[in-house]
Parts: sequence; C-alpha cells; structure tokens
Amino acid sequence: MNDIERSLVLIKPDGVQRAVAGEIITRFEKAGLKIVGAKMVWVDGDFSKRHYAEHLDKPFYKDLESLITEGPILAMVIEGRGVIAVVRKMVGPTKPEEAAPGTIRGDLAHNLGDGRNLIHASAHSQDAEKEISLWFSKEEIHSYKRADERHTQYQ
Repeated sequence: MNDIERSLVLIKPDGVQRAVAGEIITRFEKAGLKIVGAKMVWVDGDFSKRHYAEHLDKPFYKDLESLITEGPILAMVIEGRGVIAVVRKMVGPTKPEEAAPGTIRGDLAHNLGDGRNLIHASAHSQDAEKEISLWFSKEEIHSYKRADERHTQYQ
C-alpha cells in the first residue's frame, strides 16, 4: 500500500521575517518528511485572491490578504506517508492561543490577535492538489530518495 502524499506548506511572511523558517523546516525533516519543492515568493493581491478564493466574500479576507502580501513567503511541497495529517498535527490549530506546546504554532507563533500564525498547510488531499498546482509547476517538484529511504524495506 502506497500512502505517500504531498502537501503545500507556506511559511508566511511573519515566519520569514521572524527568522524561524529554518527551525520549521528542521521539524519537518526530523519527522522523516521530504521537501520535494521549495521557493521564496512575494505574493501580490491577485495571487492572494487565487490562493484564498474560498474566503473572498468573508469579512476577514482583507486581513488575510494584508498579511500574506506583507513580505516574502517560503513555499514548499512536502511529501511523505500520510503527510497531510502529519503536517497539520505538527502545525497545530489555526489560532496560536489554541495550539499546544510542541506544535509549530504552539512553540513559535506569537498570539497578537491579528491573524498571524506563521504557517499554512493543506487541509486535505483535494486542497493539496489544487494548492500545489497553483504555487508550483511540475518542473519545480523533484523526486529523489532521502538517505533513510534507501534503508527502508517498505517503499
């Protein structure tokens, strides 16, 4: 059974500006997940509308757009077994004040009450597919084996 999935993960401008991107990446890699695509992007209003299309008519959209366009984002495609659920568990709840210690948001996000929460992760496989194709071309996603994968009997 091959349950390898991919998820889009965005280290948002507040994560890049606070210089915690390396720590976040390290957490994913230490969990055995594989980064198969990565790039830094400065999102504009048009791209924000495409990424947050389901929220355009909601009262909080303007704040979302303001936060995602205020600085560069580190966008990644992360791959692994059950990666969507694993990453969401590692990231923690959307609201930093609800995130448990040990999660990325629980340990690193500042609860400023302004919607800043460091990171975005795909919610489910349909979102992941849609988001990855929005942020990455097929040529920007790579296939390779990590050293630990070469020693695993279940591949």
